[in-house]
Amino acid sequence: MDITDQRLIAALRHDARASLSDLAARLGLSRTTVRARIERLQARGEILGFTVVLKGDAARDPVRGLMMIGIEGRGTDRILRQLQGLTEVRALHSTNGRWDVIAEIGTETLEAFDAVLAQIRRFDGVARSETSLLLSTRKSG
Repeated sequence: MDITDQRLIAALRHDARASLSDLAARLGLSRTTVRARIERLQARGEILGFTVVLKGDAARDPVRGLMMIGIEGRGTDRILRQLQGLTEVRALHSTNGRWDVIAEIGTETLEAFDAVLAQIRRFDGVARSETSLLLSTRKSG
């Protein structure tokens, strides 16, 4: 992927509904070149699809946060299964360093968020945790 592809992807991230003409003008390319590059990026699997973000999607989780979890012993697989079963857990990430797992959590209220944190802390094998509330989102995928 060259710099032009990266600029094209950045433009699509900004507005995936932009016309080929608008993208071409913004990037200083021809419509044919923009279309060919998009098709090539899709064929190579660099672009997997296009999506729409609805107002309701953004408002779904007024309270969001990241919970970093340290796990003792060999309970990681079991704890991951338990976390996957919680509807409030939006994503799970394995990581290196001090924390073993990072859970993205979303709820309607602070009280519900607190209850989920307490539930996770009670899982057998969770040794320690640290949570950060997400106050605002500057850029989202």
